Amino acid sequence: LIFGMLQFLLCSKNSLQYNKKIPVLGLLIFVLISFFSLSYSHIVSDFSVLNVFENSHTTKPLIYKISGVWGNHEGSMLLWVMILCITNYFIYKLYNEKNNEFVTKSLQIQSVVTVGFLLFLLITSNPFKKMILIPKNGLGFNPILQDPALAVHPPLLYIGYVGLSAVFSLSVATMNLKNPNKIEWYTYMKPFVITAWSCLTAGIALGSIWAYYELGWGGWWFWDPVENAALMPWLLSTALLHSLISVNKNKSLQSWILLLCILSFLLSVIGTFLVRSGILTSVHTFALDPKRGIYILSFIALLGSYSLTLYAFKSKYFINKQFFSSFNKGGAILINNLIMMIICSTVFLGTIYPLIVEIFSNKKISVGEPYFNSTIIPLTIPAILIMGIGPLLSWRETNIIKTLKKIFPSIILTLITIFIFFIVYNDFNIRGLLGIFLSSWIITNVLNHLFINFKKKYT
Repeated sequence: LIFGMLQFLLCSKNSLQYNKKIPVLGLLIFVLISFFSLSYSHIVSDFSVLNVFENSHTTKPLIYKISGVWGNHEGSMLLWVMILCITNYFIYKLYNEKNNEFVTKSLQIQSVVTVGFLLFLLITSNPFKKMILIPKNGLGFNPILQDPALAVHPPLLYIGYVGLSAVFSLSVATMNLKNPNKIEWYTYMKPFVITAWSCLTAGIALGSIWAYYELGWGGWWFWDPVENAALMPWLLSTALLHSLISVNKNKSLQSWILLLCILSFLLSVIGTFLVRSGILTSVHTFALDPKRGIYILSFIALLGSYSLTLYAFKSKYFINKQFFSSFNKGGAILINNLIMMIICSTVFLGTIYPLIVEIFSNKKISVGEPYFNSTIIPLTIPAILIMGIGPLLSWRETNIIKTLKKIFPSIILTLITIFIFFIVYNDFNIRGLLGIFLSSWIITNVLNHLFINFKKKYT
């Protein structure tokens, strides 16, 4: 905590890069020591630590002793803080002769985020509480959670969430620069966005695989509120990743990128609030002291009010009035980004609406599968159609005839695939055929794109 505050103070002044090395390394080293100390306590079954007693047992395999470290609230938040400090170090490594002011401001914002979560650990979630009487054995670990997929699932999600904290810090720093046009700030975001998106994707996939083979294919699980909490930042980070491709090509969507950076991280913290507050009914949630939820909610309000107010005043300096055509790659990215934003807003509304109703009417309601399926599926269909055609479009050319010629083989192959499925199964189901059509459309267009590139390269 001291090193985090020191980093903030040093970054408040226009000091040299080397002056920030001590607090950055201090944060990283001491948090690593804390995390590995807790891990060691779990591995050796030190039941004098309350966290170990409540989440471990001497007969547990080593892999589940280790995963038990983050299989509870306190340990998972220590993991979160450790990844924050690692991300903080990678931001520090961005320093070069041209970007001193930009990276310094980014480290200052990152130190605020880090100190906020360190205070959360110290005030409400100390993972090193000691037992007065040391028991001979622990209470064990939830058998359902003892699974290799779930052992990897939380760290991957946390790398994704915390990776978005770096993007948030870089975006707020960009808006605080006196002359942001002198630096290509979006190029610094790309590695963090790719890492965060990849880990979120892998984490959600592993969690889904575990959920279905452990709990069955009922479908209810998919729209679980906490699953939605992971899905929302993934949707916005998907839009952000594609927007960064566009800005690298033609300098467009800069203000849009800054907004996505802010919202994607805020949704990550909101997801943490939903899990940690015990406010939602879900098998994922930790039923905890309400003061933890109040702390996180206050922290979200602080970060959100500052960053969104700053965006409201500074976004006009990043607006590019470039015209987009629906039949070029930039236009396709913009349309899909808007669809992703609408889908995310729809999921967000369905997730928090029961809470709003309960606050104002003191009545409990639930929003389940029918709402999400009836609203999300119609929005997803055009997104997938554009997703399939997008790689075949060019950045500048808007010739509709040429575009249709490129996608004609994909249309034929998709229709043939549907016909084959219809013959094999000898049955007609609209939703089934729609699913086959959309899947075939994506696959055939990707193969078509690869074939066209191969042909250009070798002929």
